[in-house]
Amino acid sequence: MNVLVTGATGYIGGRLVPRLLERGHSVRVLVRNPDRLKDRPWRNRVEVFEGDVSSQEAVARATGGADAAYYLVHAMCSGPDFQTKDREAAQAFARGSQGLRQVIYLGGILPESQGVENSKHLQSRAEVGEILRAHLPTTEIRAGPIIGSGSASFEMVRYLTERLPVMVAPRWIRNQGQPISVLDVLSYLVAVLGRDDALG
Repeated sequence: MNVLVTGATGYIGGRLVPRLLERGHSVRVLVRNPDRLKDRPWRNRVEVFEGDVSSQEAVARATGGADAAYYLVHAMCSGPDFQTKDREAAQAFARGSQGLRQVIYLGGILPESQGVENSKHLQSRAEVGEILRAHLPTTEIRAGPIIGSGSASFEMVRYLTERLPVMVAPRWIRNQGQPISVLDVLSYLVAVLGRDDALG
């Protein structure tokens, strides 16, 4: 298949691309800064499109002729208005996508603890999934904290536990999580590609 990977410079996307190449797929990536790919061993085996998922035009260029796309981006580290940025990016991606047979989105598990509101981060991940499913044939995989060296969730927990003997935590910390290995996440992302029975 001809597959687009967004978020290819990120933790999951950078590990997903070589797995797709190993399986014989043609891979293209949409990145804001192609220079960030220069040290990736697979750089010369992929087609690179420069742009942002929040640009409908850039998305249209990158998805033209593609069979499927992985949506692996989020704006959590972009400031307090990350929810708005996530929403607008998902909407632009949906408007700009050209004839994709499948979009695969990695979202987050929404805990259902009584009386405890989910974090804004998880609320935003859920909203992005809703937007993609409403406009595109989408497979949404929801994962808890992804465990593996370099993972944002893993590194944040390690950083806090190494530096703070005690901390005041928000109420949503009471939600029970279901951690998952990064290797398992990658396996699922590859396994659902091209499966019509995985579309929501």
